[in-house]
Parts: sequence; C-alpha cells; structure tokens
Amino acid sequence: MGQKLNEGQLQAVCHGDGPVMVLAGPGSGKTTVITRRIEYLIRKRGVDPSHILVITFTKAAAGEMKQRFLGRMPREGGAVTFGTFHAVFFMILKHAYHFQGDSVIKEEEKLRWMRETVHSMRLDCEDENEFVQNILGEISLVKNTGIDLSHYYSISCGREVFLQVYREYQNFLKKYRKIDFDDMLVYTYELFSQREDILSAWRKKYQYILIDEFQDVNQLQYDIVRMLAQPGNNLFVVGDDDQSIYRFRGARPEIMLHMPEQYRNLSIVKLKVNYRCPSQVVEIASRIIDNNKERFEKEICASKIKENAVTFELFDRVGQENEKLLQRLRTQNIPLNKTAVLFRTNLQARPLMEKLLEYNIPFTAKDKVPNLYEHWIAKDMYAYIRIAQGSRRRRDFLMIMNRPKRYLSRESLTDETVAFDVWQNFYSEQSWMMDRIDKLWQDINTIKSLRPFAALNYIRKAVGYDDFLREYAEYRNIREDELFGVMEELQESTRGFVSFQDWFLHIEKYKRETEQMWEKNQENKDALTLATFHSAKGLEFDCVHIVEVNEGITPYKKASLLPEMEEERRMFYVALTRAREELHLYAVKYYNNHETELSRFLYEARKKEE
Repeated sequence: MGQKLNEGQLQAVCHGDGPVMVLAGPGSGKTTVITRRIEYLIRKRGVDPSHILVITFTKAAAGEMKQRFLGRMPREGGAVTFGTFHAVFFMILKHAYHFQGDSVIKEEEKLRWMRETVHSMRLDCEDENEFVQNILGEISLVKNTGIDLSHYYSISCGREVFLQVYREYQNFLKKYRKIDFDDMLVYTYELFSQREDILSAWRKKYQYILIDEFQDVNQLQYDIVRMLAQPGNNLFVVGDDDQSIYRFRGARPEIMLHMPEQYRNLSIVKLKVNYRCPSQVVEIASRIIDNNKERFEKEICASKIKENAVTFELFDRVGQENEKLLQRLRTQNIPLNKTAVLFRTNLQARPLMEKLLEYNIPFTAKDKVPNLYEHWIAKDMYAYIRIAQGSRRRRDFLMIMNRPKRYLSRESLTDETVAFDVWQNFYSEQSWMMDRIDKLWQDINTIKSLRPFAALNYIRKAVGYDDFLREYAEYRNIREDELFGVMEELQESTRGFVSFQDWFLHIEKYKRETEQMWEKNQENKDALTLATFHSAKGLEFDCVHIVEVNEGITPYKKASLLPEMEEERRMFYVALTRAREELHLYAVKYYNNHETELSRFLYEARKKEE
C-alpha cells in the first residue's frame, strides 16, 4: 500500500469492523492514516466506496482529504463522501425537507437582524459589534448543547432579555423559512429521532463512518453520528483529547474520554510518533500536558532530534520583548512565511503590529485584531482631551459628563455649543450641582497642561473614571479587569508621546497602515503569520515565537475552574506543537504597567529536569 506505516498507523489502518478511536497527537500523520484506512476498506475489505462517509470540521480539510485520497485511488475516490458536519447534515435535510442553498441564512443577514433587534429593544451596550457577536455566540451554544432555555443564564445580558432575543430570532427564521448552521444539527437530530425509516435509509447508505479532529465534536454532533452508525458501529474516529480547545463552541474532551464506556468493544490505537516537532519541543509539551487530570495517558516520542530547538527569554516590558523579536526576525535563516508569532488573545497583537508596520515587515493576521483606538473607552478619553483642548461641542460633553457619575442631565445642555457659566446657571438653585460643574472645569484645565500618559492617569484616578468602569462592570455583569485591561493598554500606548497632537497623529497613522496591511498582506506569500492559539490549530511553522508566557495571559485570567485551567493548558500545548524546527518563548516582568509572574506552564515544563 505504498509509503511505510509505523506500527500504530498500521494497526489503525488495518482495523476490522466495529468502533475504533485513534489517539493521534500533533504531527502523527493522521491524514495519512485516514486516507490509507479508506483505501484499505475498499481494496482489502471489498467495501463499496459509496458506503463510506468521511467527516471533517472545515471545508478546506475535507477538500485536502479528498484530493489526497483521489491521488491514491482516482477511480474509486469520487464515490466516497467527504464533507463537514454541516455539509453532510444539510445534504440529509435537503432530501427530507427539500431545502435549497438559499434556505440557509447568510451571516450578514443574521448580523443585520441582530443589530435591528438591539435598537428596537433599546438594549444598552457600549460596543454594539461585540455585543451582537456575543449574543449570537450564546444562541449557537444553546442550540449545540441542547441546554434548556429556562435554565440558561446569559453572560451578555439579563436572562429575560436573552430569552426574548432568542425567541424573536427563531420566529424571524421561521417567518422567512430560513435555517442557520446550528439548525442543521438540531433538525437532523429531530429527523433521525422521529423518522426511523429515513434514519434506516441513511444507515444503509453509510456503513463506514470516519471522523477527523474528533476532539472538536459537540454533544449534538456526536449523538447524531452515534444514531447513524448503528447497528454495525463502524466508527473510525481520529483525534487528540489534548488538543480539544473549543469549549466555547460546546466541544468537550469528555466526549472522547467517555467513549470507551459507551462502546464496550471499542479499540483504542495510539499514534506515538511525532514527525513534526524536535524532541525538545515534544518533551516540554508532554511535561506540561501531563499536569491535566482529564485525559488519556500517552507517551509521545519525536522522530527529530535537534539541539537548542527551544529558547526562553525574560524582559522587563512588552516593548523590549518586541524589539528582541524583531531583531530575531531580521537575522534568522528561516523565511518569514515559515514563521509565526502566537498570542493567547488577539488583543496582545497590537503593540507588535505597530512595530512591524514601523519597520515595514510584511505580516498576515489569522484573526481580525480589534483596534484598541476605536474602543468606547478610548473614545471617552478623546472626548475629555478634546474638551481640554478647547472643544465646546455638546456631543463631547454628553459622552463624558456622567463618566464618572455627576448626575448631570442631558436637558441641562440645551445648545450645540456648551458654555460653562450657562450650564451652571441651569442648576442655579442646586449649589452642589454647580460645584460638580466647577470641579469638571478645574479638571479640564489640569488635563490641558499634562502629557498624554499623565493626562489619562489623571482622568482615571483624580477625575474618577476608574470608579465609573467599576460601576459599569457591575451594572453590565462583566468582569471589571477586562475593562481595566483596555484602559491600561490604552494608557501604556501613550508612553513616550509628548503632546496629544503627536499621539492622535500616531493613532491615525496606525489606523491607515493597518487598513492598507489588510488589503496588501492577506495574500502576501512572503509574510510573517500572526495568530492566536485557537487560530493556529491545524497549522505548522518552521519557527514559532510565543509571547507573554505570563500568568493572567497564558493561562488567561478568566480561567478559575479546573476544566477551564485544563483547557488553557491544552491551548498552550497546541501552540507549542506548531513548531517544526525552532520554538522561542518570551515573558515579561511588567504587563500594562502591572508586575506580573511567569506562567505556571513554564515551571511545569522544567519540573522533571531539576
């Protein structure tokens, strides 16, 4: 059968009938195993190619798998079904309900409807885009996990508000006879549960089911596949519980971990050889992931031995870390297009992006990096500064006059141009309110004379903007450290600017250059890759740089429960194992002006060497 397989690969490929789980770690040749398994079923077991279903998670992976297989069996390959979960389930629904391509709601339609709903319900949110995305994400999670709506508590808004939005969204879909991607799963599950005849027909059609990236399945996908696979249960699932990092989408490593209980005759095959990473990377990654309790035990060995494949450096601040990184990029022998810089969150990318733009180093970003300077907190700061510079526009005052709470009413500003004495006269019978306007006047005069860094510090501490952020976080039921993170990063970005004018020019330049970068570099074949741990999954690079390996960043500060911490460890494991030749780790002593500790993962990596 061509290229020689190792012992584990051969065992997986030549498995007989019944369920099998292939534990395939990073770089263990899982695509080879799946394509060779299909070939084995057709050539050696005489299985009709049209009875084989191969499910992947992305369209690109399905396409690549199909091409790999057609390269080996061009004649029979066309009869095998390759597709994503959604494509396969939609095909089933088309047969049952005669859905067409235009039955699926487009992303922009969904966003437009949600924005209109936010406006019509007068929902209070500072960042509409973020709010809309969060609500849609929660609707998706509810559908995928089958949570009872009456027991679901939204993290984006009040429980009753979420219930109303959810029901109106469902009514909207029903009215226009549309379904979304999550409905494809829900409807297929309902169809199979209610129509034994239809389920039976599909069971006859697909007698052998192979699933790639099995660690990413959610409960609903798994339940449908289990129904479809009966009675033969010829399920061939390939995955790595250590790379399950989509908890927010409903994926749980527990699904893999509990599979042996559901299938008593389940065969488990472990692919133990990592062909991608140097031995040093494999050893470090294994030591770290061993600290997770909820996982299958594994012993991974590397096929590549390379000295000094891993480096670690500690810097005072992010600026110095970025300088060192840029120096490495300019002097390394590995081309930029085979190099990646990985971050735990996309917010970390901005300081490095500014440096890359400054030095004209081409880069492509796997994630849309939010523009810090367009955040509503930044816009509040600009309003304070504009007023300090002489703006008397009513809209500037409306933005900040109750940030912090001064209990000033919109009606007190009657004209488009604000005059402080006229404003005070409005409250002539309430001396305490006149005092508040007077205090604002004094604060504005102080801000005028300060440099940007000191000005933002003054607005936060002396004016009381930090108090407003605390109140806002409590009112919106969000973590205050998220808001303070934005505020601190914004303040840090002003460091080194002598005047407001210089800082504003820098912001405009950054916005302009970032937009140009998106147009120019996304297709640039010679560009450096910037990616979060999540979006780097499935990719590999000769050289990988992981920045800010610090507590509160990786692992992320939100992870407080054990399952969340284990997911953080899996994410870091995924990031480490993207490296084919070199891995460079960086940490800082101060992040956004706060002293910070080294990540616990670094200590876990060293533990057995000491």
